[in-house]
Amino acid sequence: MLEKTITMAHGSGGEATERLIREVFCRHFHNEYLDSLNDASSVPGAGRLAMTTDSFVVTPYFYPGGDIGRLAVCGTVNDLLVSGAVPKYLSCGFILEEGLPVDDLDRIAASMAATAGEAGVAIVTGDTKVIEGKGGGGLLINTAGIGFLDESRKVGPDQIKPGDKVIVSGTLGEHHAAILGCRMGMQNDSIFSDNAPLTAMVNALFGAGIPVRAMRDVTRGGLATVLNEFAKSSGLSVTVGEDKLPVLAPVRDFCGILGLDPLYMGNEGKLVAVVAPEAAEQALDIIRRSPFGENAAVIGETGKTYEDAPALYIRTPIGGTRVAGALYGEGLPRIC
Repeated sequence: MLEKTITMAHGSGGEATERLIREVFCRHFHNEYLDSLNDASSVPGAGRLAMTTDSFVVTPYFYPGGDIGRLAVCGTVNDLLVSGAVPKYLSCGFILEEGLPVDDLDRIAASMAATAGEAGVAIVTGDTKVIEGKGGGGLLINTAGIGFLDESRKVGPDQIKPGDKVIVSGTLGEHHAAILGCRMGMQNDSIFSDNAPLTAMVNALFGAGIPVRAMRDVTRGGLATVLNEFAKSSGLSVTVGEDKLPVLAPVRDFCGILGLDPLYMGNEGKLVAVVAPEAAEQALDIIRRSPFGENAAVIGETGKTYEDAPALYIRTPIGGTRVAGALYGEGLPRIC
């Protein structure tokens, strides 16, 4: 019988550890690779691989629209997808604080398992450590992901050409606003995290033969930071229409109250894609028909630089143009 809260014994490597692994993690992450409980899983695969890793420290670990477990899977899977890889396997490492309710851990593991199934990946190995409690009963999750690279998917900022169109797959800022609202005790029944795996969307784009030049998931630093990275890496300018940026009304109101800019707010279920101009309308239609893409929009285009200085330019509704740099400093709160 598993205890109600995490204790230091659960990190001992002994009977309590084995019971925790079997009664929580194995029960939710069950698959033919994990079930052997070896030090490493042997999985099928060949060809070039993409690998990524990320750590998740968000508080609170339950928030409107999601939790740290769903976030961990989505963040890792989406990083692989936008690199042109087909995600296959995840590892997960849990650092548990003494006093963490086991029911909370069980709920998070269940969420991870459901999200992995949604994304089409398997959690095949992991690790658990317990640290002395400081009264918070918190947890941290590290994930690593492996995907197979499809040689037909050549994506990267070096592929961007002048005149390409910039598409964002949905509205901006929901995850950031959901986390910040929780941290500040601001209840808003209209704002939910957008954390979602983008597997179906990306596969549909490549499956239709869309000439995608570059992709990135819009997480920490927000859309402005991603587009600045595209500009610098490609040596081109990126110009975006301010009135074309999709933002939900509750998020826009939230930003107005706190003086935030949706351009710099993080998401966990959105991507930005740069595509060839002749394919922009088809790409937009595919994204809008994909899960989580119904609010996608073409927001701008790439072009030549001014005075050899690649930058992100924002066209204002009154016809002016301003430069928007990358995020400077820490974009509070921590969203992942």
